[in-house]
Amino acid sequence: MPSTAAAMPKITVQMCTYNRRALLGRVLDALFKQDLDPADYEIVLVDDGSTDGSYESVIEKVAPPCAFHVVRQRNAGLARGRNAGIARARGKIIMFMDDDVLATPGLLAAHVRFHEAHERAICRGGVINVASFDDLPPARYSWRNYSGAYFWTTNVSAPLALVREAGAFDERFSEYGWEDLELGFRLRTMGVPSILARDALVYHYKPPAQPQAFEGMIRQARAQARTARLFAEKHPHWRVRVATGQTAPQLFWSDVARALGWPALLRKLSPERDAGNATVLQRWAATRLARAEYFDELRRAGTP
Repeated sequence: MPSTAAAMPKITVQMCTYNRRALLGRVLDALFKQDLDPADYEIVLVDDGSTDGSYESVIEKVAPPCAFHVVRQRNAGLARGRNAGIARARGKIIMFMDDDVLATPGLLAAHVRFHEAHERAICRGGVINVASFDDLPPARYSWRNYSGAYFWTTNVSAPLALVREAGAFDERFSEYGWEDLELGFRLRTMGVPSILARDALVYHYKPPAQPQAFEGMIRQARAQARTARLFAEKHPHWRVRVATGQTAPQLFWSDVARALGWPALLRKLSPERDAGNATVLQRWAATRLARAEYFDELRRAGTP
């Protein structure tokens, strides 16, 4: 695997990938074309057991200008994958991003500038959702891109020493969801502020959901509910309960909606798997149905 030996980099980009062959080449290429000096950054990519040929057709063929390290492991989930990346990281700063995220040219330089001004802080970068990487809007932050997440690994960075001091990711979060916010909660309790950097921008690939993906959305929502329960058990704090929907009013109204047949209606509105392109109404119904199934799984798992 190509890798450029270098002195201690200013920043490590840590990314996990799983079956993203169609996007991964573009994602890596954007990281290879940063305004930052290649000697000042490294990429640590964890292949979390991909089975779609991502390694053979994309990762093995790249020609990175910066230090580039690849860790291959059996599929174990993001928390374990992130920790494998943290173990290999050498930068003073570690930045986390996802494998469906396209970096703007100034992304890494913006993260470095932020940490030069804020030694002990989390840098929350801006995320612009797009339906395609081929038709990108101007890279400008606006209120539409706002997220209140304290530590969202789509585009976030922190001093590596702080992440290690906090204990890195909790590998009990082996299913989908909350592993990044849980680490963010621990950093918050350590007094580490989370500050938005409007110039640290990425594009997040979020195409309109189609019928063949709807059942997967429901499975993912149920998995997220199970990890939400773990999150609240570990941190019985009002912030966690509100964020994960585990408050009395939220649970009450979800119970009322289910008793009135709301999920059954949403399922009727959702198209069959082999239907054509979904309408706006059908996508809305599928999204709301996944949310209803999330609350149903919370009840089944037994909320704290």
